[in-house]
Amino acid sequence: MRFAIVASRYNDQITSPLARAAEQSLKSHAAAAIETFEVPGAWEIPVAALHAARSGRFEAIICIGCVIRGDTPHFDYVAGEAASGCARVALDTGIPVAFGVLTTDNLEQALDRAGGKVGNKGAEAALAAIEMALLIRRIRS
Repeated sequence: MRFAIVASRYNDQITSPLARAAEQSLKSHAAAAIETFEVPGAWEIPVAALHAARSGRFEAIICIGCVIRGDTPHFDYVAGEAASGCARVALDTGIPVAFGVLTTDNLEQALDRAGGKVGNKGAEAALAAIEMALLIRRIRS
């Protein structure tokens, strides 16, 4: 199976370990090909995911990012639109889109989810993408 990872560069200390774990998880489950596409931030993830899905080259897309709550409502706009944009890509194209975009209150929570106390959500997103890709294959056959 072929997978795309769309990863935000913003909050790189979080997104890099998430993307690496997603890639490692895909490789350990015998993915035939993995392509990673970097975008500036979480806001840009849905557009790149849409183009990856429309390319017809991938059985699933894994979206990786990190939005940390600040003192302004910016968090709500970016996190909400990243989530709804990724969901829309999946529904509009029929290609599974795994949402590995962390939305946390602080840096500590983000670090905990990027390989810290609560595991790595990038790896979890990759496993969800694999499961959905296999399910779609089964449904279509």
